[in-house]
Amino acid sequence: MRDPEDGALDVSDYLLNQKGFLPVPTIITEPAIGYGGGGALLFFDKSMAEASEEGKKNGVMAPPNITGVGGVGTENGTWGAGLFHFHTWDGDRIRYLGALARFDLKTDYFGALDVARSYKLEGTFLMQQVLFKIADSPWFVGPRYTWLDANTQFTGQVATELGGFQKDLTISKLGAVVDYDTRDNIFWPNSGTYSEVEAQYARSAYGSSADFDTYDARIYRWIPFDKTWVLGLRGQLQATSGDVPFYAQPYVDQRGVQKGRFQDKNTIALETELRWNVTERWAALGFVGGGRAWGRWHSWDEAETPVGVGVGFRYLIARKLGLGMGIDVAHSRDQNAWYIQVGSAWR
Repeated sequence: MRDPEDGALDVSDYLLNQKGFLPVPTIITEPAIGYGGGGALLFFDKSMAEASEEGKKNGVMAPPNITGVGGVGTENGTWGAGLFHFHTWDGDRIRYLGALARFDLKTDYFGALDVARSYKLEGTFLMQQVLFKIADSPWFVGPRYTWLDANTQFTGQVATELGGFQKDLTISKLGAVVDYDTRDNIFWPNSGTYSEVEAQYARSAYGSSADFDTYDARIYRWIPFDKTWVLGLRGQLQATSGDVPFYAQPYVDQRGVQKGRFQDKNTIALETELRWNVTERWAALGFVGGGRAWGRWHSWDEAETPVGVGVGFRYLIARKLGLGMGIDVAHSRDQNAWYIQVGSAWR
């Protein structure tokens, strides 16, 4: 698999012409659950090359419909398995995404004492979403429904600050999503903006054991400086209200910071990344970001501000798709971590 333009390793033609089944391996390096891996089997109803040709004929570009099934497992006993389907209609003016999964998560809760207490969360998860494009704009809007039937138990020291929390809980949330997307490439952008705002409401009226609200707003911006440098900016704000289960509270999400380490009713995260395109194929990058979690266990002034800093690289493995792969290495005060990345680290 060589690119005829420069003779470098490249999988563009393989991915563009792939129709039918495609196996995808996964490697997990998240400190919260340990090292692990897994895989997925994807089915494309048509190749991306066929979709592109149809788009040229019809004047409307639409991606292939994709169905997938897969599973993962890690060294601490965490595992999950599920399936999903992505489908578009009317020339990509309507986008559907659905997923169903079964999982057994083993991780830590830090809470008010800032001490790791091990717990397991076992259950079934369902998600359904339909987005509608607004006229010919980059805006999409639509409903999202999520359902979780779970059992929770601490496997060692109990987080007594939680009181008599419900071990068996059903969460049924209905809400709305608004997306804005002007990225020049969905995998590894060089310019443009991606933003999403989500509001969801869990209510007993449609099957939830607890009533609470969750809000999530995030924005990513890529600014190019000639062909050599790209500046990335990221911001995210999450908020909750009501009787939120402890494991459903938002957490500070930064490279180098263990997921769930800083968790509370509200969180904010800011990050910047600078990429240097060393050659047409290779890029080096550096990043720094910080965040804060507050509202229940800590006030804004009392809350700690974890900072993650790191470096990474990408190799343009699929030039025609603008897809890069590489590794990021990150450090925070109490943690070192590394991540295998496909495209941008920001999802």
